[in-house]
Amino acid sequence: MSTTHMESTNEKRQSPPWLPSKAHLARSLLYLIIIGLAVYILLPQITSIEKSIHVLRSMLPWMVGLALLAQISSYIGRGYLLKAIVDLGKTRLSLGRGVLIALASGSIGLVAGGWVGAAATTHRWIEKGEETSKEAVLTGILPPFLNEIMLVLVTIIGLVYLLIDYHLTHQQLVGISLSLGLVVLGLLVIVYAMQHQATLEAFVLRSVDRVMHVLRRAYDPAVIRKAIEDLYQGLALLADKGWIHPALGAAMNVGFNMLSLYFLFLAAGHRIHPGVLVAGYGLAYLLGKVAYISPGGIGLIEGGMTAIYSSLGVPQSIGVVVILSYRLISFWIPTLLGFAAAAYLENK
Repeated sequence: MSTTHMESTNEKRQSPPWLPSKAHLARSLLYLIIIGLAVYILLPQITSIEKSIHVLRSMLPWMVGLALLAQISSYIGRGYLLKAIVDLGKTRLSLGRGVLIALASGSIGLVAGGWVGAAATTHRWIEKGEETSKEAVLTGILPPFLNEIMLVLVTIIGLVYLLIDYHLTHQQLVGISLSLGLVVLGLLVIVYAMQHQATLEAFVLRSVDRVMHVLRRAYDPAVIRKAIEDLYQGLALLADKGWIHPALGAAMNVGFNMLSLYFLFLAAGHRIHPGVLVAGYGLAYLLGKVAYISPGGIGLIEGGMTAIYSSLGVPQSIGVVVILSYRLISFWIPTLLGFAAAAYLENK
């Protein structure tokens, strides 16, 4: 066998540069597992272990099954969102491949670069199966943006319900009012930024520069400018060719995700009001997004949901079991399946 042929074969076997090395992947997975175990072991200590075990044993299996089906539907919504964006152009993406890419990119993003890593893998795997197109480039940046918009809208609905139709204490009233004000302010900032690209680009570059200066790390401004340009191209594409199908995908993702949590509350014997469910869900996830100090919001989402629902009248023994069960089927199982999906997409 010639040397040239051997070199060519070795190059093909090399992992893409955006994928983490096996050592880095192992360390990251160990880190995730340790944090997850800490959350799952220590969080139940907040309440009586005996009560939590009783709640767990009394959960209705068929309701848990409905929660699993709702979570599967949530990931179908993620896949449909990718498909809807690609279908804006001439190329097509199958729903099944879209779901696999959504699973895989989320898992890779946890251990390699966060949102940037997830966006890069999404773009690569879509281009691997389809022809290169402007729409394929946008699949890395538009889905998280649309999902965040949907999350903000859901949170506003939940908080407005609490203010209008819920008997709040003075402390709760102040806290909910401040939260609602911050969420509305964030939405207004998003609306303003959508119309002022140059202002947003200058602000982001200035902020990243200051952060990297403190961390003493180098960065490439061109990468940031490219991401912002892709975002605005995507917004223009949605306005020109229709935003209904991509928005439907984002709504399916968030809506079925909340529905799985609702079914788990019913499985535990607690009939939670939809308004309370929506408010607690939205606030906890926004906390996990804003205070991004752990991958996937591990610990922040569990602790935030437990505290919020407890303050809104959900018994703590029920809240802990429901939230840990919810995170198991919405985060941990999909994360493990996502790594398997990544291996499949790479080798196909």
